[in-house]
Amino acid sequence: MTGAPPLTPAELRRYARHFSLPGIGEAGQRRLKGARVLLVGAGGLGSPAALYLAAGGVGVLGLVDDDRVDETNLQRQVLYGTSALGRPKDEAAAERLHDLNPHVQVERFATRLTSGNALDILRDFDVIVDGSDNFPTRYLVSDACVMLGKPDVYGAIFRFEGQVSVFAAPGAPCYRCLFRDPPPRELVPSCEQAGVLGVVPGVIGSLQALETMKLITGVGEPLTGRLLMFDGLPMRFRELPLRKDPECPVCGENPTIRELIDYEAFCGTAAPSDDDGVEWSARTLHRQVPAGNQVQLVDVREPWEWSICRLDNAVLIPLRELPRRFGELDPGRTVVTYCHTGQRSLVARHFLLAQGFADVRSLRGGVEGWALEIDPEMTRY
Repeated sequence: MTGAPPLTPAELRRYARHFSLPGIGEAGQRRLKGARVLLVGAGGLGSPAALYLAAGGVGVLGLVDDDRVDETNLQRQVLYGTSALGRPKDEAAAERLHDLNPHVQVERFATRLTSGNALDILRDFDVIVDGSDNFPTRYLVSDACVMLGKPDVYGAIFRFEGQVSVFAAPGAPCYRCLFRDPPPRELVPSCEQAGVLGVVPGVIGSLQALETMKLITGVGEPLTGRLLMFDGLPMRFRELPLRKDPECPVCGENPTIRELIDYEAFCGTAAPSDDDGVEWSARTLHRQVPAGNQVQLVDVREPWEWSICRLDNAVLIPLRELPRRFGELDPGRTVVTYCHTGQRSLVARHFLLAQGFADVRSLRGGVEGWALEIDPEMTRY
């Protein structure tokens, strides 16, 4: 950690409830003030983590996020209010954190974390809090933390469940020790597909903040070598012991990955060519339909999504109904399946090909991609 600067009279009053805590006291509070913590993602996990780290007196908080506040964020991303809609998250978050605690300095990185910038951004921070929601970024953060010798406070959520651990600390396993390889893209539902109860990231993000403060102050036992699993429905916590994998390609005895790689390609999420035989971009579909091509558009979303927005001349067959309704489609025509972001439609494409359909494409990016590339006036959700 960086130095332990003295506390001002105003800070002594603000943090008074910390001073009587065993292991914290004024010395621990000074360590918090001298610490630099980077939050990768200012969304569902990053919101509660940022609020509690700022309230607790961490001296410098870095925020990496290039997104803007959307109405669907407000159900769980408690850093933002309705007045922040449409604003850059890093900007809105910095204002909220400064209002919460003007003694905390916020450093903003309005960019996507990539293999090209990760080491430069992470290098100047003491602890990295991973609040990302995708596998490429999780692998990137973990690998970068191993290479830089920084602890990686990991968190993940799914519906009513969550996980927390501390990776890449001295002697601790890294993310790859737990998940050597990413799951296939088509098996990973996005947040809008799977859903998440808004309070669950609040629980997990708060635990990440707690682990971060423990690492900084040295109090308690951090979650190194342990994966804490939370299930909100039965209200149960379980713990899974983790060990450092001696054959891990990054932190093992003979590492084979010594520099950051292409994580989109590694996780199978790299954007393919405009027409790769599997997916069509929104622009390709936009060109094909006016050209008079015989395209059947199949919307595999749910009826409530269809009611918000849809593509012209599409037929609604929710993915769960496709096995009994695919007979409504002509297997001799080109079929283009689409959903919200392009994952369910890939599953639908695979199913239709297995039923003998000759030419099935998935709309890359779904209606979200269509709105961004073709129709910015389309209602997004």
